[in-house]
Amino acid sequence: MKTLYPELQPFQTFFLETNSVHQVYVEQSGNPDGIPVIFLHGGPCSGTKPDHRRFFNPEKYHIILFDQRACGQSLPFGELVGNTTQDLIDDMERIRQQLNVEKWLVFGGSWGGALALLYAQQHTAHVRGLIIRAVFLARQQDLDWYAKDGANRLFPEQWQKLINSLPDSDTDNLLDNLCSVFWGDDVEVQIRVAKEWLAWGALTALGHSYQAKDMEITEHSFKQIRMELNFAIHHYFIGENQLLDNCGLLQHLPARIIHGRQDFLCPMEAGMKL
Repeated sequence: MKTLYPELQPFQTFFLETNSVHQVYVEQSGNPDGIPVIFLHGGPCSGTKPDHRRFFNPEKYHIILFDQRACGQSLPFGELVGNTTQDLIDDMERIRQQLNVEKWLVFGGSWGGALALLYAQQHTAHVRGLIIRAVFLARQQDLDWYAKDGANRLFPEQWQKLINSLPDSDTDNLLDNLCSVFWGDDVEVQIRVAKEWLAWGALTALGHSYQAKDMEITEHSFKQIRMELNFAIHHYFIGENQLLDNCGLLQHLPARIIHGRQDFLCPMEAGMKL
């Protein structure tokens, strides 16, 4: 059975200046002279966790984690202005340059996997290899699977709870309806919908049954949901099928794809297509 490496602490943390309102949290751990690897968390709206350092042999790897703009410990949390996919790619380049890394291994999962591919397509010369876990290609069909017609067929009970929580139950325009709620001013409705939306995400991502009524919903929760929705309604700030269309640029790079067949958030089809 595979296990994570032992717990370890960063040997350096700092906030990356971005020439904008955003300050990006960055940390380094492991061997400063080891193989540089940058870890890209999912979301977009999540953040890094201490256990993410433990994916890598600390004696062999120079482990670099960062919280994407407005995520995790980055500041200001939840800020949507100046927070696009290209901004995240540019932040990665700033980190690489500031740490004097010539080439690094890029490791990402789900949304982080999409970001890894996008970064590698723009900055191929600075990528020594790719590890993509749970492929997310950010196509319209991927978004539809999650928020229109796909995963709802596997988990109809929680899907119906989500739909019932909304003032408007038009499932053909679910994202628009969610945006109307979370950019509205009815806090009671926002709390009700947030519980079911977060439960839906947890169920499809982890396969666990979460009791929405037990969730604590805060302003932090609202900001996180707004960030997730902002990327989704802008089609992740990239063109349709952009990831696959540009994969020819990566043919020479060593790469590994790790994808669970029972991943209900990122279906196996995406891994095969990649």
